[in-house]
Amino acid sequence: MKTPEQAESAWGVPSKYEARWPAQLAVVAAVTLQLLLPNRLTLGSHWVVPALELALLIPLTIITPMRHLREAPLTRAVALMLIAIVNVANVASLLLLVRALLAPQSKETGEELLISAVNIWLTNVIVFGLWYWELDRGGPVARSRAQHPKPDFLFPQMVTPACGPNWAPGFVDYLFVSFTNATAFSPTDTMPLTAWAKMLFLVQALISLLTVALVAARAVNILGS
Repeated sequence: MKTPEQAESAWGVPSKYEARWPAQLAVVAAVTLQLLLPNRLTLGSHWVVPALELALLIPLTIITPMRHLREAPLTRAVALMLIAIVNVANVASLLLLVRALLAPQSKETGEELLISAVNIWLTNVIVFGLWYWELDRGGPVARSRAQHPKPDFLFPQMVTPACGPNWAPGFVDYLFVSFTNATAFSPTDTMPLTAWAKMLFLVQALISLLTVALVAARAVNILGS
């Protein structure tokens, strides 16, 4: 019988402990972007949501600095809760920005609108990269096991294994998928296969479209007037 360290991953290469620091760094970047938003575009006090996110992130960083082949259900639940909080806060900021934009006597300047739109768009890319990384095939831990769920995403390396015989997806791969979907409003080189993956693509593209087409376009219009 193979030990957990000898088990093969879902991609046919020896499983390795996956460092959490890229995802943790992404969360820190999202929290920083939230702190840079004006107070009127945040839920409640300016510090409440970022403080809550850091309160969840710091224990996760200390307790599980790396992804192992076994993961406590509570640890995974906290990780998913952290991503959900970042996501809800970002959507709320977008809605507040749209409301400010549509106000009859809005005092928002073109520069403020443009900077806030870029901020929200970047946070959107980060948070959905985290969703894809945490949910694909049950998450990083489940993906590293010999017995694994079916794939939720079809990466190019899966279609042409010779291009990456020892390849396995990491957080950067999912972040790239998120960036391309937010930019093109549709899948590019990586295809969503399952219903939940397609719905996440849809929601992300909608948020990106609202940010770019409505808010950023209005900001450019103000700057040009």
